[in-house]
Amino acid sequence: MAEPVCVQKLPYVVELEPGKYWWCSCGKSAKQPFCDGSHQGSEFNPVEIEVSEKTKIGFCGCKKTNNAPRCDGTHTQL
Repeated sequence: MAEPVCVQKLPYVVELEPGKYWWCSCGKSAKQPFCDGSHQGSEFNPVEIEVSEKTKIGFCGCKKTNNAPRCDGTHTQL
């Protein structure tokens, strides 16, 4: 199994408007924390998140979370 690229060891805290978003799980996107299609041809797939009201979310930056796409603190153990 391939390992995702650890982009940063901190979450990306982003304020989002209502809508659908795709979190990058491979770590190769140039538009972190969101997918730009860089996973094409790999075993990685983006994770969809739908937001119903304006909210702030901490997206995982290390790509090792067990609660994708949200940060669960795994980066503190890397």
